[in-house]
This record gives sequence, structure tokens and C-alpha cells, in this order.
Amino acid sequence: MRLRSKKTWSQQELAVKLHIDGNATRGFFSFERRRLAIQAVKTALAAALCWWLALRFGLHDGYWGSISAIIVLQSNVGATVTASRDRLLGTLIGALFGFAFSLFGAPPWNYILAVFCALVVCGLLSMRDSSRLACVTITIIMLVPAHGSRWGLALDRVGQVLLGIVIALLVSTLVLPDRARLWLRDGLAQEFLLLGGFFEAILEGFLSAPSQKVPALRADLESLLSANSKLLEAARNEPSGPGWREGLSLLSEFGRSLFEALLALEFAVKDSHEDRFARQLEPALSHLAADIHARFNFIGGCIQKWRFSKPPEGASLEQDIADLESRMDGVRYTGISFSQAEILRAYAVQLHLKQIARLLRDTRIETSRAVGQGRKETEAA
Repeated sequence: MRLRSKKTWSQQELAVKLHIDGNATRGFFSFERRRLAIQAVKTALAAALCWWLALRFGLHDGYWGSISAIIVLQSNVGATVTASRDRLLGTLIGALFGFAFSLFGAPPWNYILAVFCALVVCGLLSMRDSSRLACVTITIIMLVPAHGSRWGLALDRVGQVLLGIVIALLVSTLVLPDRARLWLRDGLAQEFLLLGGFFEAILEGFLSAPSQKVPALRADLESLLSANSKLLEAARNEPSGPGWREGLSLLSEFGRSLFEALLALEFAVKDSHEDRFARQLEPALSHLAADIHARFNFIGGCIQKWRFSKPPEGASLEQDIADLESRMDGVRYTGISFSQAEILRAYAVQLHLKQIARLLRDTRIETSRAVGQGRKETEAA
């Protein structure tokens, strides 16, 4: 069974971004290179500002502020906030333990105990990303030769890190800002379009030879799901309008649920190329499959526009499901003429298609409610 449909504009964009369109011309200043150039300019600006301010106000070892700015300045605002939080907490914990244990004699035993205690505390507080920074701060305070008290060195270290963090946040927010939530919205739209392509490729292998595209599409989806999961963590740390966090979280959850349902469908259609029982379910089976594929594309468009209140035009998925169930009831009496394996496969495919169709329906309705666009609406199509 093959699904034939014209390639939409969004699908063409997906092909370019996944580098599977051989005719796409990206040129020297490609999308990725422009982002890299912008990130380089912002990082250099933040580091230079920290160094200039350190010289301007006579801060000791002011280069630590530049180092902090370079480390925490990420590709988007949300990731920068996360890295800043981890670095600040790690520095505070390291400064506290470094100063406290420096009061108990000279290294190495007090230094070893300080590192051990900092790692334990960070682990117990679920701040594993801050643990290494805490140990670095302890090392600087306790082992690097310096004039003056260890308490003064600890305060200097915290102040330099704080300067770097503030500058990095200001540059990330004010200079060509890059919002994780916008990248995540685009990534989720890409995800649903790719889920639709994966669905289409799986069904190409139902009652025929398996599609050669399935392994590559599965690998692309796994990479995209992982990237979107990281973007979601960053987006949660960004200021945003009402409903954004809830909507993005819901879409991410539904996307992963749909991927798992598609993996189950892929397993269900395995070894079905010689089945004859499922052919009796036409045209109801093809109608449902075609409408599911169209719904993946529709959801991708809704995400890109961030508009979920308008239901899709055309046939209802619930009606398609009812038609398929009616067709299965009609051919049930012929089951004695077919093997048990192919009958069970047909029922398994039907159940997975129903699950996928209802997940797609719930994706739009629940997201529409989460973002405040349609609290009283029902699935009209």
C-alpha cells in the first residue's frame, strides 16, 4: 500500500534542513555558518567587555570573568541561563568549601576532603553539572599561590564569575538574541513532518516489499527527538508568553508517544508482503492511512504558525476508524480462508492505526487548550 501526495512547502523545507534534497543550493553563507558567525561575534564581544570592565575597575585576575563569559554563553538564551546557573552555583559551593577547608592546615589532605565534600553535596542536591566547577574553584582557592587571605580570594573568584555571567546574559539577550523556544517550535514542526514521512515509509512495506527509507528516517527521528528534548530544557528557562511552556511540553510528549506508536506499527507490518486478508479491508484501510498522513502534515503546519484552534478540513479520523471497523466486521466471516498469522497482523495494524489517529487528534486539541486558543472546542474533523 502506497500513499501518494504532493510534496508540500513544509516538506521541501524539511528536505533542505535534513540535507536530503540534492538540488538544494545553500551557498557559502549557509544557515549553519551564519549561526556560527553570530555566535563567534557574541562570544568575542562578551569576553572583551568582561576584560575591559576588569581593567576599568581594577579587578584582580580579571581574565576569569572573560573565561566565565566564554563558557556560559551558549547558542540561545535558555541554554545560557542554564549554564550561568550551573556555573554560579558551582562557584559558590567551591568558594565556600575552599575557604572553609583552607582554615584546617595546609594541603593535600584538606584539599582532598574539600573536593570530596563538594562532589557529595552537589550530588545530593542534584547539581551534577555544577560539581566540576565547584572542584575547579576549590583548586584555585586552595592551591594557586596568591597574596592576601583565602576569604578575599574566594570573594574575588565569585565576583569575577558573576561579572562574566551578567555580561554573557546581557549579550545573549540584547545582541541578536536567539530564543530556544522558537528553535524548539521549528524543531517540533520538523518532527511531526518527519513522523509523517516515517509513517508513510512504514506503510509502504505493508503488503509489499519493505521500504529502504525506514532505517534512515528512524535514525533521523531519534536524532531530532534528542535535539528537541535538549531545546525543551533550555526553553523552560526563558521568559515567554502564556501557554508557551505548556504547549511545547505537550507537543514534545505527544511527539515521543507517536514515535513509539510508529515503532510498534513498524513491527506489526513486518513479514506482511504475502498477506491476503488485509487486502479485503480496502478502501477503508487506505482512507484511514491517507488521512493520518495528512494529519501529521497538518499538525506540523499548526506548530509552525502556532495556531491550533482551527480543526482540519476533510474527513474525520473517527469516521475513518468507524469505517475500517465496519469493514473488518464485514470480512470476518472469510477468516477461515486465511492463516491465523495474517489475520492477527491485520488486527494489529488496525489497532496501531487507531492509536496513532487518536494521538494526533489529542495533540491538536490538548495543545490548543494548553496555549489558550480553544478551551471549549471539540474535534470537528
